[in-house]
Amino acid sequence: MSKKVLAIYYSQSGQLGEIVENFTAPLVEAGVSVEYVRVRLVNEPNFPWTGDTFFSVMPNCQLDVPAELQPFELKEEKYDLVVLGYQAWFLSPSIPFNSLMQTPQLKAVLKNTPVITITGARNMWLNAFVRVKKLINTAGAKLVGNVALVDKHPNPVSFVTIFHWMLHGKKDKYLNIFPPPGVSDADIKNTKAFGESVLEHLNTDSWAGLQDKLDAQKAVVLNYNLMVIEGVAGKIFRVWANFISKRKNKLPWIRAFKYYLLIAFFVGAPIVVTIDGILFRFTSPKRKRARKQYYLNLN
Repeated sequence: MSKKVLAIYYSQSGQLGEIVENFTAPLVEAGVSVEYVRVRLVNEPNFPWTGDTFFSVMPNCQLDVPAELQPFELKEEKYDLVVLGYQAWFLSPSIPFNSLMQTPQLKAVLKNTPVITITGARNMWLNAFVRVKKLINTAGAKLVGNVALVDKHPNPVSFVTIFHWMLHGKKDKYLNIFPPPGVSDADIKNTKAFGESVLEHLNTDSWAGLQDKLDAQKAVVLNYNLMVIEGVAGKIFRVWANFISKRKNKLPWIRAFKYYLLIAFFVGAPIVVTIDGILFRFTSPKRKRARKQYYLNLN
């Protein structure tokens, strides 16, 4: 009997769908039954976004407020593996993914089932992954692997290009100067190599050592400076989210957060990295290793 795999995800632009399809291609070629489910919200935001709409989702992302999903069906009651595709929105699991993880349908098939998470992000996905791990643990599933694809261009460059993409809907070269936004086509295609590693373990129903293989293939690469920035920004975003959620007229404060983010990115972030470098990075290598392990750990 062939193995049964569920690959379920949300994607507006289609990038995560491409990633998931390339990742599972070796499984399909080997005769594994792969069921693809792309979930959608009932009140699906238009793509491309407007500036106000884009920033307005931040409080609900940070505070784990779910939204109603369009009905979806799962063909099986049990799977040998579930591939969960998720995005990080404002350093949190996206509203659609968080909503998906609350559905009884998905919870039923996740229980006691091996799970692999896969994301396509600008470059900051660590805080979201920590919370995704908790959601998976709460569902009674077993996380056996993680793949994190990112935009590898310098942080200021990807900051500009992602907004061009989100606000104009074009994955092209902005002003014919900047590189295309998002995960590169080459990296998306290379996810097939990760899928081949997964196939070996799926065939034997033994998942020990899978993440070590994926790490060796650079399925997950941590950038220490971005890790430092995320650690600080995650706490500040939470404060903003709690504050905005209590306001009757949220729009002025959402716009204030937008301008705060610009200042924090171009002024605050370099200061945070510099201070960390002076105080910890070179004086406390154990602390650095421990912080990296915290995000690499699947438990």
